[in-house]
Amino acid sequence: MKKKGRRIPVRKLKEAARLLLEFKLGVRAIARACDISTSTAHMYVEKLRELGVPYAEIAVMGDEELEKLLFPDEKKVPGKPLPDFVYLSKEMTKKGVTLSLLHEEYKKENPDGYEQSRFYELYAQWRKKADSVMRFTHKAGEKMFIDFSGDRPRYQDPATGKIIDADLFICVLGASSYLFARATPDQTTGSFIDCTIRAFEFYGGSTEYLVPDNARSVVTHPSYYEPDINRAFAAMAEHYHVAVLPTRVRRPRDKAKVENGVLQAQRRILAKLRNRTVFSLRELNDAIIEETKALNERPMAGINKSRYDLFLEIDRPALKPLPLERYTMTSWKKATVHIDYHVDVTKTHYSVPYTLHGEKVDISYTSSIVEIYHRGRRVASHMRVDKPGAFITDKRHMPHEHRRYLEWTPERIKSWGEKIGPKTRQLMEAIMQHREHAEHGYRSCLGLIRLARLYPPERMEQACRRALDLQAYNYKSVKSLLERGLENVSSDGQQTIIPLHANVRGQSYYTEADHD
Repeated sequence: MKKKGRRIPVRKLKEAARLLLEFKLGVRAIARACDISTSTAHMYVEKLRELGVPYAEIAVMGDEELEKLLFPDEKKVPGKPLPDFVYLSKEMTKKGVTLSLLHEEYKKENPDGYEQSRFYELYAQWRKKADSVMRFTHKAGEKMFIDFSGDRPRYQDPATGKIIDADLFICVLGASSYLFARATPDQTTGSFIDCTIRAFEFYGGSTEYLVPDNARSVVTHPSYYEPDINRAFAAMAEHYHVAVLPTRVRRPRDKAKVENGVLQAQRRILAKLRNRTVFSLRELNDAIIEETKALNERPMAGINKSRYDLFLEIDRPALKPLPLERYTMTSWKKATVHIDYHVDVTKTHYSVPYTLHGEKVDISYTSSIVEIYHRGRRVASHMRVDKPGAFITDKRHMPHEHRRYLEWTPERIKSWGEKIGPKTRQLMEAIMQHREHAEHGYRSCLGLIRLARLYPPERMEQACRRALDLQAYNYKSVKSLLERGLENVSSDGQQTIIPLHANVRGQSYYTEADHD
């Protein structure tokens, strides 16, 4: 034929042959059925008629065999060397390397070799036929994909015999597919960060980008354009100088690399451990390390090289060195400064400047330090204390004694107590007297005022009297006595009743308004 025409996939070619030779359809019908142009369909119909080969033989032919049969004159020019496609694919993973540059280098070594367009075409054809593990679509050291497996490993509690499910963290490097796996108790932000750090240490360096799924432990607000990264995870990424690029919502191709890694981990790690009983998370991870090593060192189909081999050749030289210090886990929370100018961090109270009463602040805390920020400026820093209920107060944060700096003051709180009854006021005084600073007792006193809205004044007075007898100078004791109905029980177990008097108001007296 004079006109070469447009090549179509062999799959469509076989379908056209079936429609022509078995169903005797015309050119236009074949073009519509195969979604090709009429001129292209006409060209192939003529070719097939010239060959005179029955469809049964065409159906079992391989792609190359059928192409040679249809286009016998298009043979490779003798002496034209084919490019080294495996070499090209590896070079393409390196920064700044393009196919155009590789063609220039190929032509220098082979002046009579293929021109640029054919060179590109041959490389594209090889990529399509290559095994999926050899599709190097990512630059060396560029991306690290992370996710959790849907299938979960498990271990047995030796004390109870109970089977405990764990989560399996999977991490895959983009260029080499080198895989890291670790069992973790859950998928919280802390576990995600810990596993990511361990992955960096496993690889011996960090990549340019981290590519997580849109898990809530990493992405607090998924967005196609501007996902909101969890603050603690972002701080970890900043420490290792990597950028976080979550996969796009409803874009499965973005995470194809890690999903293949998850599939391999399920088949090559979890499946091998299915009949093995371990008795701790640590023992489970020891077993996972063994199977992960075997998976990484297993030769991959088509290239006869392992993930570990490719890692050493491609990714390892391109990774960034790790910081000298390991990242310390940082947690973040928001809080409103209480009237006692303290904020709560895991049930321990830390001070801020008293002028921030009622303001919203951001709190970052590690295992050793607590830092408090107001509008992006650090306003307080404390050593972390693991003592629930304790008040950690910087004296510089306290107000001058003569200044009425807050709406609530000790005198005003005592006045509220007097409205409920003398025992309530007496307990409030005791609460503030038994704190290092009176302000530390404000919370308990306000708790008593709130209880007065739920319980009659008579019961409040009885509960406060009982708390004074027990020297239980706190809100929780009074609350417990009222909830359990024990406010009238004396130390000898007898029920006691205190008489009503002028200082005990009725329940309707206590509203949100201030009766000062």
